[in-house]
Amino acid sequence: MSNYLVVNAYSENEIIIDRSRFICYMDRAETVDEAQAFINKIKKKHSDASHNCSCYIVGQNKLHQKANDDGEPSGTAGVPMLEVLKKNDITDTVCVVTRYFGGIKLGAGGLIRAYGSAVSDNLKKVGIAIRKPMQVIEVIAEYSLSGLLDDRLSDYQIKNKDYLEKVYYYVIVDADAVLQFKDWLVNLTSNQVTINEMETELCEVPYIQD
Repeated sequence: MSNYLVVNAYSENEIIIDRSRFICYMDRAETVDEAQAFINKIKKKHSDASHNCSCYIVGQNKLHQKANDDGEPSGTAGVPMLEVLKKNDITDTVCVVTRYFGGIKLGAGGLIRAYGSAVSDNLKKVGIAIRKPMQVIEVIAEYSLSGLLDDRLSDYQIKNKDYLEKVYYYVIVDADAVLQFKDWLVNLTSNQVTINEMETELCEVPYIQD
């Protein structure tokens, strides 16, 4: 497993350019079927619109990509929408921009800017998340160490904690930082805990762009 970026959640946003309404709908889609179902849903919702242009990128390796101009001049709608997703390096994302024509023709350049802006504005609104492989670490400690561990592990994501004959912590750690985490725990507790590497999970955290 490797890191990859996705849109944070479902989102919609509207911009108006020269009296034309551009309503952007964006959501996650992990399969082509999910992406197409989302597109069909929006097209049905706005069956009276001038255009329902769409694009998607699906797969961790971005294998499935598609853009549709839905009647706009070729290359002026779906492609610039898709380019926004590609520029932000995100996948498993589907997008539809619904246009209600306002009576003023925008020209090819104007359409490219309008559809691209509709997607980029919505993406800025909803944000991006990063999915990355994380290691679940089992930490087994005596009850006498629980106060120390509760305090010092507060900066980590605790998946679960069990109180049995000892205290069992299940801590989610970046897969690249497992060795460092284990060394830190050994030093913190003077090697008085048992540490086991459990399953690897694909977890999601906010993506902070430079």
